[in-house]
Amino acid sequence: MGLDFDRAGQIDRRAIPPAAHEAIWHAPDGHGIRRIDWPGLAAEPGEGGPRGSLLFLPGRGDFYEKYLESLDYWHNQGWRITALDWRGQAGSGRLAADPDTGHVSDFSIWVDDLAAFWADWVKTTPAPHVIVGHSMGGHLVLRSVSEKRINPVAVVLSAPMLGFLTPGPNRVLHKVAEAMCRFGDPERPAWKISEKPGTTLAARNTLLTHDEARYADEAHWKATRSFLGLGPGSWRWVERAYASMLALDAPGMLERVEQPVLLLSARYDGLVSSRAIDKAARRLPRAQLTVWGREARHELLREADAVRDKVIRTIDDFLDRLAPAPEESEIA
Repeated sequence: MGLDFDRAGQIDRRAIPPAAHEAIWHAPDGHGIRRIDWPGLAAEPGEGGPRGSLLFLPGRGDFYEKYLESLDYWHNQGWRITALDWRGQAGSGRLAADPDTGHVSDFSIWVDDLAAFWADWVKTTPAPHVIVGHSMGGHLVLRSVSEKRINPVAVVLSAPMLGFLTPGPNRVLHKVAEAMCRFGDPERPAWKISEKPGTTLAARNTLLTHDEARYADEAHWKATRSFLGLGPGSWRWVERAYASMLALDAPGMLERVEQPVLLLSARYDGLVSSRAIDKAARRLPRAQLTVWGREARHELLREADAVRDKVIRTIDDFLDRLAPAPEESEIA
């Protein structure tokens, strides 16, 4: 299936595509999780049916509107597309008394949500089933795969949150975060503004993307849909993030992942540790690692065209090789 980056035909990134449908999925405990689906088949005439099904999970404080461009592209490549908001952010409610604070009592809540949704989703969508996770979403996808909670045939991780850019080992920093939770309200914000401590709102774009127009799309969506906005993470979120990263670091955890995993990394990422991604790639039995230099920031799927096009091509090549479309005879 060929790659077509016809700029004249690109979607309006500030509108839900006509082919997509927004809805609410209810987790086993009844909590509403917002989803978006491109349910129609986009395969070209004579190609024999759907390419397969792709599930996308965004990062902390993220929302699927930011990735409509990539989701619609994959749909037009023949994939049946679904994306979710994580419980507690965007259109999936809140978990803290302060609606501006990103909070969770344990990352296992998100793993449970993903596992339950996956079990439903694979029953009603065409194979092969693949999954793409960005940042915190990438962390949770990898954890869910390593714990055998989901079984995609291929995994794509965009700048996965496998380590923070903080001095000191995770075990020590986890103890610090535990203390901050113990001696104060664990739901209080762990930093003031932006994506990480010490960064001003004015400099936020320098963490995320070189593309000013794509960066501005986020502000548009937050103004249009006020429920999308979310501020800093809570101290409990920080403490649980370290605990979850330590769980992934445990001996044998990553080594048990059987699926092929594509890791996409920005060497000078200002939010997550590229060294931690490198380390994970060495431990995963079937890993492919692609790294960009100073031309790329954290949001690789929302970077300037020169970078983003290469990111998309890398993903397409990986999925074409390791999650091939079913033969026409298999679909008939």
